[in-house]
Amino acid sequence: MYRPRVIVDRGSPVPLYYQLARQLEAAIQSGELSPGTRLENELEIAERCGLSRPTVRQAIQHLVDRGLLVRKRGVGTQVVLPEIRRPVELTSLHDDLAAAGEEPHTDVLEFGPVPADDRVAKQLGLAAGDTVLRMRRTRHTGGEPLALLTNYLPDGLLNVTADDLARHGLYELLRASGVNLRIANQSIGARRATAEEARLLDERRGVPMLTMTRTAYDDKGTAIEYGCHVYRASRYSYALTLVER
Repeated sequence: MYRPRVIVDRGSPVPLYYQLARQLEAAIQSGELSPGTRLENELEIAERCGLSRPTVRQAIQHLVDRGLLVRKRGVGTQVVLPEIRRPVELTSLHDDLAAAGEEPHTDVLEFGPVPADDRVAKQLGLAAGDTVLRMRRTRHTGGEPLALLTNYLPDGLLNVTADDLARHGLYELLRASGVNLRIANQSIGARRATAEEARLLDERRGVPMLTMTRTAYDDKGTAIEYGCHVYRASRYSYALTLVER
């Protein structure tokens, strides 16, 4: 819990809410207020700093609007966690987070065989109704959900358990099984969150989400996995390097 040390100048032409907001912002930028830190509630800040509650509310809303703070129902006001920037490469989210020094955590929601629908069958070069392994999980970092990941693999390709998937990235498991991933077709987009996605990713229903679909192939040109992923746009972005031809 962060209890800000605030000094306001009531004789200054600068509004009191803005003085408070600037001091909170300085604490965030310096690292005194680290990502994920929870602030006192508005009433406690107002009483300790000798300010009115509307003034404190306006200061906090100013920082919320700037993307520095976030309000969460049942939790309070917190410093926003840093955005995850991910290069567009043939890697898994788990691998990228680990390489960036993050500590990814996975909750496996579904894991087991299902009949392939037309879309999945087409992407994996199978017949509709063929059995595929479906895995669905949420990936977390910094104590918060970051992405909802759904992947399909041809039946029998990977001999792992749900516990293996909770502890390791999918591509790590594929490599360990002797699969050599070489190329992928990928599409990046955006849409509004469904009610289920919002619940699983701790967002409001209808907020913008980033999406990614990918079909990956091995060194023989065989489709190995088809993935449909949804990411929190507030915490995630793709990074690309463009080269002139």
